[in-house]
Amino acid sequence: NSISLDLLPVGAQARVVSIAAQGSTRRRLLDLGLVPGTQVKTLRYSPSGDPTAYRIRGAVIALRQRETEKILVQPARE
Repeated sequence: NSISLDLLPVGAQARVVSIAAQGSTRRRLLDLGLVPGTQVKTLRYSPSGDPTAYRIRGAVIALRQRETEKILVQPARE
């Protein structure tokens, strides 16, 4: 039941399964702590809808849709 991170609704939590990005984008996401097993929570969308704020390892990080659509997550069961 994995989805891309950009489809995770505000307030929902998920666990990172894999990252399909390549090159410098992949390196940046890994440096931000987005490795398999990391918990992620969608906090809010910007007024224009992109970027979106996420809580990752205790930090609030804004990511653009072109980045988050390459991150596969498994939503937490409520």
